[in-house]
Amino acid sequence: MRRAPLLFALLLAAAAPVASAQDRPPPPPPSGEQAPMPAPRPWKALSADEKDILAPLAHDWDTFPPQRQSKMLDKAQRWRGLPPERRAEIRERIERWQHMSPEERAEARRNRQKFQDLSPAQRDKLHDAFERFRSLPPAQRQALMDKWQSQSPDQRRDAVDHLGPNDALPPPPDDHRPPGRP
Repeated sequence: MRRAPLLFALLLAAAAPVASAQDRPPPPPPSGEQAPMPAPRPWKALSADEKDILAPLAHDWDTFPPQRQSKMLDKAQRWRGLPPERRAEIRERIERWQHMSPEERAEARRNRQKFQDLSPAQRDKLHDAFERFRSLPPAQRQALMDKWQSQSPDQRRDAVDHLGPNDALPPPPDDHRPPGRP
């Protein structure tokens, strides 16, 4: 009978590390390995708040891989802290993206990469030109867009390659800089 308490104590001692290991989250995967895939979240399982934020994605949500769903849910969490104007702007961009063809999306990705490859000074110049364009009267803006669309791809490439900082756009007023610019 003396062996039973000893055997019981040994079993408890052996089981203790297993029980405490179950309470802890699993260790991160070794470098080079991928983290475990998150479980898919069907649209019907999202909260009302998540559905409201992710509404532009409702039609395609259940086709997204779990990693993409997880990323979008993380972005939705950050979204809650944004001012309403910024949320409206982002929602509009998401809707625009959803209506783009695969070719248009590929072009948008290429253009984004080109922008990222610019130097900070070049990005500032491009941003300033864009702000000046946006500040033009609608008729003048439309005339510039019509001129651009009437050009062949070669003419467009040539125009971009030889575009100066103030070409095609009026120079910024001396007393006015675009918001957020020194």
